[in-house]
Amino acid sequence: MRRAALRDDRGSGGVLALALIAVLALAALAAVTVGALLAARQRVVAAADAGALAAADAALGIHPGAPCAVAADVVAAHGAELVSCDVAGLVATIEVGARIVGMPVSVRARAGPPR
Repeated sequence: MRRAALRDDRGSGGVLALALIAVLALAALAAVTVGALLAARQRVVAAADAGALAAADAALGIHPGAPCAVAADVVAAHGAELVSCDVAGLVATIEVGARIVGMPVSVRARAGPPR
């Protein structure tokens, strides 16, 4: 009777190994997806920072053009969209938006002399 019970368990180790491999593959896929989303968000942050710096440079007269127009050009070059732009004196504050996997992401950035 003992022999029959052992034969019934044959192959169960292989099934368990396949299940563990599937779980590890799903965890790796989730980690890669989260990493890609964070990298895409960081690109939007970089676009906001670069746009705010460009607007502040234009406000200072270092770069020719209207500050908000210059910021819009820089943000568009990064693949994002300028949502709002406010220049008060030498301080530029902008908001940049983009869609990451269909979800809207909005980032604000400020550039100018220290407070």
